[in-house]
Amino acid sequence: MRLSLGPNQFYWRRTDINLFYEQMLETPLDVIYLGEVVCGKRDELRAADWIELACALADNSDKQVVLSTLALLESGADFSWVRKVCDNGRLLVEANDMAAVELLAEAGLPFTCGPAINLYNHRAVAQLMTMGMQRWTAPVEMSGHQLGEVLTRLTHKPEVEVLAHGLLPLAYSARCFTARHLGLSKDNCGRRCIEFASGIPLTSQEDQSLFVMNGIQTLSGEPVNLLRQMDSLRTTGVDLLRLSPQVHDMRAVIDAFDRARNGDTDLTLLLLGVDGYWRGQCGFDLIASG
Repeated sequence: MRLSLGPNQFYWRRTDINLFYEQMLETPLDVIYLGEVVCGKRDELRAADWIELACALADNSDKQVVLSTLALLESGADFSWVRKVCDNGRLLVEANDMAAVELLAEAGLPFTCGPAINLYNHRAVAQLMTMGMQRWTAPVEMSGHQLGEVLTRLTHKPEVEVLAHGLLPLAYSARCFTARHLGLSKDNCGRRCIEFASGIPLTSQEDQSLFVMNGIQTLSGEPVNLLRQMDSLRTTGVDLLRLSPQVHDMRAVIDAFDRARNGDTDLTLLLLGVDGYWRGQCGFDLIASG
């Protein structure tokens, strides 16, 4: 199995973004996705900047570099952003919205589908493959059993990717929760989400981590961690394990999964997290003990 770094969900400063991806070139990752996927108002890097950064990464490594598109388009400016990414002329694109799928299909370009594209059965997957989809990242709530059933019914299979570590992107909304939290209107948010490099955590009255608010996006309160599910991932037919960017300990996460895919799984390295969705249980179920 190959390791991929998914697109960053959070809003970081340009210098931090550049430093982060420079460091990622020194890791055993096979694929790097990058680009703004949450909010088109985030302007530390615009579409042209992301394309320039992605091309520079591709020029300086043997890793596959993929440009990711926005998951929720709310304006003509957002659509223009997506069009620029799809028209980059060089790099593979991950479509996170059907508008991007249509643009890429019309241009006759191959593409990958991110987890924001709702594909839950073999007919939908097969249809997207006729449009040019080469790789499919399964929805984050899809169980290993469900994924296996979809794959067994496909005559021709795309590459299959699963989010194996990181906060789960659960939902997108027209409302900006960060702005609301700060008592601001969405139109005058001041792009304050840059102050929350890991989002805004929400807990229950019992002090249980429930969600992380990230602008218009709702993430899981705990990271998914499929390190204990390596055998199941292999037998299901997963080709790539996606790791989501985070501020702290990113290299430790990558190294742990790199060791695990090579048969050296040290479960003490990553004890925290949830794996309920993969096991067909509640998403916030803690990692299986066996």
